Amino acid sequence: MLTTSFLPHSRLSSSSSFISFFSKNPSTFPHQTLSHGFSSSSSSSKTLSMHKTKTLHLSSTVPSPPISKKSDLSKSEKRKRRELPENQLRHKLDICSKHGNLEEALRLYDEALSTGIPLSQHHYNVLLYLCSSSSASDVGLKRGFEIFRQMGGDQIPPNEATFTSMARLAAAMDDPDMAFDLVKKMLNYSIPPRLRSYGPALFGFCEKGEVEKAYEVDAHMATFGVVAEEPELAALLRASANSSMGHKVYQLLHRLRATVRRVSEPTAEIVEEWFGSEAAAEVGEVGWDMERVKEGVVDGGGGWHGQGWLGKGKWRVVRAHMDESGVCSSCGEKLVCIDIDPLETENFASSLSNLACQKELNADFTKFQEWLVHHGPFEAVIDGANMGLYNQQHFNFFQLNSVVKGIQQMSPSKKLPLIVLHTRRVRGGPAENPKNKKLLEYWRRSGVLYTTPTGSNDDWYWLYAAVSCKCLLVTDDEMRDHLFELLGTSFFPRWKEKHQVRVTFSKQLPPIFHMPPPYSIVIQESEAGSWHVPIVSGDDIETNRQWICATRAPLTVYAQSQPH
Repeated sequence: MLTTSFLPHSRLSSSSSFISFFSKNPSTFPHQTLSHGFSSSSSSSKTLSMHKTKTLHLSSTVPSPPISKKSDLSKSEKRKRRELPENQLRHKLDICSKHGNLEEALRLYDEALSTGIPLSQHHYNVLLYLCSSSSASDVGLKRGFEIFRQMGGDQIPPNEATFTSMARLAAAMDDPDMAFDLVKKMLNYSIPPRLRSYGPALFGFCEKGEVEKAYEVDAHMATFGVVAEEPELAALLRASANSSMGHKVYQLLHRLRATVRRVSEPTAEIVEEWFGSEAAAEVGEVGWDMERVKEGVVDGGGGWHGQGWLGKGKWRVVRAHMDESGVCSSCGEKLVCIDIDPLETENFASSLSNLACQKELNADFTKFQEWLVHHGPFEAVIDGANMGLYNQQHFNFFQLNSVVKGIQQMSPSKKLPLIVLHTRRVRGGPAENPKNKKLLEYWRRSGVLYTTPTGSNDDWYWLYAAVSCKCLLVTDDEMRDHLFELLGTSFFPRWKEKHQVRVTFSKQLPPIFHMPPPYSIVIQESEAGSWHVPIVSGDDIETNRQWICATRAPLTVYAQSQPH
């Protein structure tokens, strides 16, 4: 552990004097517009507004001399720029960062100071990142604070990456209070914190058992629209369980239900430890209002009521499986399919349309929407490229057609599904085969083939079609890439679970369709007070998913139906 003698001002001044180095006297850094357009003199309220529209990156560099066009630089000028000492240093430090070589980075830093090489924000951020990494030594911690002071002395403005690295250094010194203070001081520079900025303080408080302070960090996050993810919620869950804070555990299970839906193995172990504890056996309500519980279930769309722990006594905690209809192999309770509000679907389709029009040529996507109104609605939409290329080196029309036929046969109306293909899939190559030409022409005449134009991303088209038609979507695409992250809504995974059809192929056999389950794969709380928690599996198609089943003795004997 780092001792006080390592620091020039020592830790005897605690976090307050260290923080004061740059927060109580903002003039330590120049009063100018910081990188990313955040002014150091902006108010906190303006910060919150900016937070909703700005995105910070890992690091930011001091701008180079203005160049009108990159192509204006000749090869010799580019070479001269690369050979500048500060750019050579940047390159070497980036290599150190890539390989986690703190020792060499510190040597380069000391050499730069002695030779007068100017250091930029990027130089300092790389150094601070290495000093604050989990593998950093006490020397790295000591030098990190020293380097930060030098950054202030050089009047280099900090950014989010700077503060995050310093918060990690503070946490490494077992001082989550300092780490949290650093996050708060970011607002003095109009820098909105990110999730990673809060991590050192939140995890630090949880590890020390200072649960109330951990929840202060959690509340601060909520104020600035930073959403906790599974690692943060799991840390709060463990700390709350260890402190026998049953009401907090209850709230966190519902937060996990709403945001994470299914938990990883480490989180599952925390959940099991809680249900197996004496505190869990003691917490709960005897003689609850059954009508109020039923109303909570209806209001929540099914699968949870949110009225608190029901009953008392030890829990029976086992790993269980669900059959095809959602019946638990342990307790026999049947899971429910949680409703999706139709208005949510309409709003999602609208936001999806707006995003697609921004990313695609507006005229092209509008044309598709008009085509869909004229030819739809459809009972199913097929991601043609995904099905035609599944386990294939070249596009396979026979395989795609086998999916089309299979879905048509399953359809109550026996109507053909919509097939979305990029224009390059219907011209040249396999598309020139006479049999494939005939197949494509049949789909066109039937009004079920839409070819997306050159330069388009067909993902927008098949997803919008499935959402707007409220129908099945046949694709093995995990829908986890950048395009789907743009949707930024908790509605999407819920919609996907209810509408996505997966397909597996085997030689000389028809494709096997994996239909959406008749129950929701999400944490569920029953009207009787039992819990079922799904655990993330390696393959979403597999049917042998493990669930935590937590039940008490029959609870209905305790329930009381209260008069209205």
